Amino acid sequence: MSSAEDTYPLLELEEKDYEFSGHPLKITMFKGASLGVSAYVWGPGIVLCRYFESEKIDFTGKKVLELGSGTGIVGILTVLLGGDVTMTDREYVLKQIEYNMLANIPVSSRHRSKIRALAWGSDQNSFPTDFDIILGSDIVYSPSQFPKLMQTLLYFCKEKTVIYLCSDVKYREGSAEFHEELLPAQFHTQIIHTSGSSCIYKVTKKVSDDED
Repeated sequence: MSSAEDTYPLLELEEKDYEFSGHPLKITMFKGASLGVSAYVWGPGIVLCRYFESEKIDFTGKKVLELGSGTGIVGILTVLLGGDVTMTDREYVLKQIEYNMLANIPVSSRHRSKIRALAWGSDQNSFPTDFDIILGSDIVYSPSQFPKLMQTLLYFCKEKTVIYLCSDVKYREGSAEFHEELLPAQFHTQIIHTSGSSCIYKVTKKVSDDED
């Protein structure tokens, strides 16, 4: 496989090495591609990966959707841990996810990885709703996007769906309010792990009496 520099010669690229659950990862960030916050590996993503490692989570047989995949680090690890994963982000971020997917997921496992564009609040209706698990790391940082994010979560979260959101509740604008007020109004939510100012929330659907 050619290097990122050969494939994307005009970009400012940065590579970082990680290892989770015995899987070495080389993540390339397309910093010169005007991807904004999507061109970075953020702390909550690392915290979520470490949580999968410490809890020895096996995603075999699970259909997983990742929102705001960014570099793809969380979704890629989830594939390596057995999941059938659809990684999503805005259209202009997909080349970065694809590059990292090809660099880190063996050919024999790539049939369990998909990459699709998803703009919250508008594109979700073109997706199936049979996902077992929804993942999101550091996607709660822009209050203007909260209504669209909530709409997307409500669309995908069915009775047996489990959502794992890892957020920096101290340094991301509105994050504490989102998790303490907005999310509990629509979902059951609990903190299952903390690391520094990052918290992992387990979120499930509130089942109405009509659905019991």
